[in-house]
Amino acid sequence: MARQKPLKLYRNIGIIAHIDAGKTTTTERVLYYTGKKHQIIEVHDTKDGKTSTTTDYLEQERKRGITIQSAAVSAEWKGYQINLIDTPGHVDFTIEVNRSLRVLDGAVVVFDGVAGVEPQTETNWRLANQYNVPRLCYVNKMDRIGANFVHCVKGIKERLSPHAVICHVPFGSSDEFVGMADLVANVGYVWSSDDKDAEWETFPLGEIGDRFKFSSTPDNTWITRIPALRQELLEHALAQDEDAFMEFVESGKYDPAKLKECIRKGTINGKFVPIFCGSSFKNKGVQQLLDAVIDYLPFPGENGGISMVDEDGKITGVQDVTDEAPARALAFKVINDQFGTLTFVRVYSGVIKKGDTLLNVTRDRKERIGRIVEVQAAATKDIDETRAGDICAFVSMKETETGDSLSDLNKPALLERMRFPDPVISVSVEPKTRTDVDKMSVALYKMVKADPSLRLEVDQETGQTLLRGMGELHLEVTIDRMRTELGVEANMGRPRVSFREAFGTPVDLVYTHKKQSGGSGQYAEVKMRFEPAAPGTGVEFSDEVVGGRIPREFIPSVEHAIETESKRGQIAGYEVVDFKARLLDGKYHDVDSSALAFEIAGRAAFREAHKSSRPKLLEPIMKIEVVTEAEYLGPIIGDINRRRGSVTDQGQKGNQATVLGFVPLSEMFGYINFLRSTTSGRGTFTMEFDHYADVPPGMVDKLMEREA
Repeated sequence: MARQKPLKLYRNIGIIAHIDAGKTTTTERVLYYTGKKHQIIEVHDTKDGKTSTTTDYLEQERKRGITIQSAAVSAEWKGYQINLIDTPGHVDFTIEVNRSLRVLDGAVVVFDGVAGVEPQTETNWRLANQYNVPRLCYVNKMDRIGANFVHCVKGIKERLSPHAVICHVPFGSSDEFVGMADLVANVGYVWSSDDKDAEWETFPLGEIGDRFKFSSTPDNTWITRIPALRQELLEHALAQDEDAFMEFVESGKYDPAKLKECIRKGTINGKFVPIFCGSSFKNKGVQQLLDAVIDYLPFPGENGGISMVDEDGKITGVQDVTDEAPARALAFKVINDQFGTLTFVRVYSGVIKKGDTLLNVTRDRKERIGRIVEVQAAATKDIDETRAGDICAFVSMKETETGDSLSDLNKPALLERMRFPDPVISVSVEPKTRTDVDKMSVALYKMVKADPSLRLEVDQETGQTLLRGMGELHLEVTIDRMRTELGVEANMGRPRVSFREAFGTPVDLVYTHKKQSGGSGQYAEVKMRFEPAAPGTGVEFSDEVVGGRIPREFIPSVEHAIETESKRGQIAGYEVVDFKARLLDGKYHDVDSSALAFEIAGRAAFREAHKSSRPKLLEPIMKIEVVTEAEYLGPIIGDINRRRGSVTDQGQKGNQATVLGFVPLSEMFGYINFLRSTTSGRGTFTMEFDHYADVPPGMVDKLMEREA
C-alpha cells in the first residue's frame, strides 16, 4: 500500500514542562480542537477516580493530578497529521521526557505564566539540546492572578536561550487577559468569552489605537512596545535569508510567506526559539499554537536523520528518514499489563508490515511483528503497516527493551542509543504473602524492563530484593502500578541512599598470589598504582607493562578483576568510582601462571589498595528549589542548614520567594511534611540529582547506622 499522506504533512512533537505548567490541559484542548474528542476533562476533576483526561489515564495519575508516564496521541489539524506525546513534569519521571525527546522531531515547551522558568523546565531544555530538538515556547496561564509575561520572557532569555524571539504579545493578564497580538501575521486576536467554542475577533495591529486600557502598567507597556517588537522580530527572522533581509533593510518591504519560511528555518536550525502565549484552561491561544506547530516545527527527517553507530558507540553514518531505505526503528518505551506487552517504536526508515520479521540488532535476536497498533493514549487501533516517520506500537514482542534497535534482517544497523540517568535511591521490596514471591519477581522484572531508570538487585548479605529509582515518588508509584496493572501486592521498605566510595590517596602496592597444593599450582604477581580521578570520570585501567613481564593474554584478566571488584568497596560495600588503576609491572611462572591466577591477584590487589588509601564515602547531593511566601524564608533557610545543605541563591518567582541550594539526599526524606507544616501547605519544592560529594568523616558512622 502506498503512503497515504506525504511525509511533509507529519509532525512528531512532545509537550514538555515543569510540573503543573499545564501540559495535560493543553493536550486536552489540542484533542478537542482537532476533533479527536468532544468533551474536555479538566485535570482537577479527575481526583475522584471516576473520570480521566485522555493522556492521564492511570489510576495513580488521576489520584495525584499529575502525569506519570508519557502518553502518545494522534490528531489532524488543517490536513497535517500531528503525533503528540504528553510528558510528565515531575523530576522523578524525567526518564519519560528523555526517551520521548529522543524520538521526536520537535517540542512545545509550556511555561506557567506566573512561575516562569522552573527547575524541571531547565532539565527538559537541556535534554532537548542534547537530542537537538527544535522547540517553541508557550507561556500558558496568562489568565492567572500574578501572570507576568515580562518575567517569563526574561527567564527564558537569561536561563534557557538568549536567542528567543517574541511572536505573541498578550493583551492583558490575569482576569483582564482577552487575547494576544500576533507579530508574525500583524494582527490581534480577541476572545469574547472563556467558552471552549468561543470565536475570536481578528483585527489589524495598525488599528489597535486606544482599544485597550488595562489596570496593570506592564500590560499597557506591552501594547506600546508592539511596533518595536515587531520590527525586532522582522530583523531577527529575515536575517535567515540574505536577499530578503537586504530588501527589508533597503525598502522596508518583505514577503509574509518568506517571513514564515525564515522563522521556520531559524527554529529548525536552532538559531532562535519563538515565544507564544495563551491560556489553555480559558481556551485562548491553543488554535494559534497548533498553527505554529505546523508552520515552524520540522517534519520527520527535515532536521536530519538518526546516527548509526558501531558497538562502541562511535558514529558510522546517518540514516535518512525515507520509505525507500531498509527498515530501521528504535524502541523507546515498553508498557506491560495483564494483557501483554506494548513496545512503542519510532520508525526512521523503510516500511514495516504485519507479519514481518526484524532483527533486534542490540541483542542479536529475531522478532516477528504480530500486530501493529496506532496508540491513542489508553486505546489502540490495529493497522497493517507503518512507515518512515511514524510512531506506533508493536504488540507482544519478547526480546525488545527500551533503547533497542530494530532493523531489516539483511541490512542490520545499530541506531544511536538513549542515555539514562543512574538511580539515586533504593528500597527493599517484599511480597505481602509467601505465595506471591514468584509473582512479585515477575512483576518487578516487567516494571524494570519498561523503565530503564529502575534497577533491581539482590543484597547478597541480607537476601533482600532492592529496587532502585529516581526518588521516593518514583518508587512508590512503581509499587502501586504493580498492584493496579499486574495484580501483585508488595510492601515497600524504608528508602535507602545509593552511596558511592572513592580512593582517598594514591596507593602503590605489589601483590603476589601463590598457591601450591600438589600438581600444578597458581602464581601471579602484579605491581599496581591506584589513583583518585576527577568526579564523573569512572574507572580507567591502563596497561603500562613493558618487556613482556606479564604475557598479553593475562592482562585482560587483571582489568576484569578491577572492574568487577570495584562494584563493592571497603567502607560499606558500595560501588567505588572515579579512579585510575595502572598496571605497572609483574611476574609470572611458565607452568603455574594462568588467567585465573592473575584475576585473583587483581581482585586482592584492589581490595588491599582501597582499604589502605584512606577511602572516602560519597553521597548524592540534590539541587533543591523551594517556592513559598516570603514570611517563611527564615525557617526554611535554617532548616536547609540543619540538613547539612547550603543556600546558593534567593529570588522572586512571580509574587513568591524562592530558595535555591544543595542538600544531601540522605537528609531530604520526609522533607515535604516539614515544608507543609511550616508554610501551612503553601510551600512547594523540587529537587534533582546534581553530583556526588564526600561525606564528612564524622558523619560516616552515623549515616551507615541509619542505612543499616
